[in-house]
Amino acid sequence: MSDRKTTSGRETGGRKPSATIYDIAKAVGVSPSTVSRALNKPGRINAKTEQRINDAAYALGYQVNPLARALPTGRTGMVAVLISDIANPVYFDVLRGAERVASGAGHTLVFADSQESPTLEFGIARRLQSSVDGLLLVASRLTDAQINELADTKPLVIANRRVDGIPSVILDVTPGLTQAINHLQELGHRSIGYLSGPTASWMNHRRWNTLLDECLARGLSIVEIPVEDPTTGGGAGVIRRILASRVTAVIAYNDLMALGVLREYKRQSIDVPGQLSIIGFDDIYGADFTTPSLTTVHSPLADVGEAAMRRLLVEANGHTDAEAPDLPTHLVIRESTAEPRH
Repeated sequence: MSDRKTTSGRETGGRKPSATIYDIAKAVGVSPSTVSRALNKPGRINAKTEQRINDAAYALGYQVNPLARALPTGRTGMVAVLISDIANPVYFDVLRGAERVASGAGHTLVFADSQESPTLEFGIARRLQSSVDGLLLVASRLTDAQINELADTKPLVIANRRVDGIPSVILDVTPGLTQAINHLQELGHRSIGYLSGPTASWMNHRRWNTLLDECLARGLSIVEIPVEDPTTGGGAGVIRRILASRVTAVIAYNDLMALGVLREYKRQSIDVPGQLSIIGFDDIYGADFTTPSLTTVHSPLADVGEAAMRRLLVEANGHTDAEAPDLPTHLVIRESTAEPRH
């Protein structure tokens, strides 16, 4: 008696084989080349025959292989989004917006995470480019030279980053940050701290320079407080620096850092906003769930994803588009800001 275990067809690889154009051709009674034309270039054959082929393809469970389709056409029907940190909820709406546009245009969206590593980002981008029609880099940490090198290979768009000659979609941080400084000044704050983001982040430098200009124009004091990671843990880890700086308010590079400061101040029984006013950036989901709720600069993240993907599809189709206007930000005032205690 054999001691070999009985296994199911699925365990032994006995799944139903995928349908091919030859199966469809046999079912409809036409040639495989006719099936290929109907599925890949609609409108080239008799409408009734094309409908019969599509009906048979659906009934047989036929799925187009994008890589096989790419052999004659050079197009896979897939586009990729590469983000710097999948754990950061700021990217959720960006991805959702990009997906809406891609799927609406009949494209499949794939995405990858570079874990805030420029080295990983460049390697992943190079690998993705062989399988997709275009690449969207969101908050890229790459150098301008690396981005240009990638753009020489396949259509490429960048979001929240600007490189000369590369199509981009950018947040206009000036309205939101100007409103934030106005708000703090009206409350009576004169000394402000900026909790800075990753050193490789183009947007971090843009936000810091905007704040610097706004505070200098008003005669306010501002200091940059470096944060190791753009996370809640990173924000919690700079409490001693905030206390030592003697600022009465901080503006964080993102909401995660701001929420980390808020949580650590609460753990140490330090009053917010009584002893420190806190403003975040992005207005992520959950920013209003805390006690106190977080005052923050709202970013139209879904609009960023949609606009960037529309731009990418235009580029992937061999066309160029006019540079899109920057998408404005605005301040959302909640409970984490108040008059400073002197």
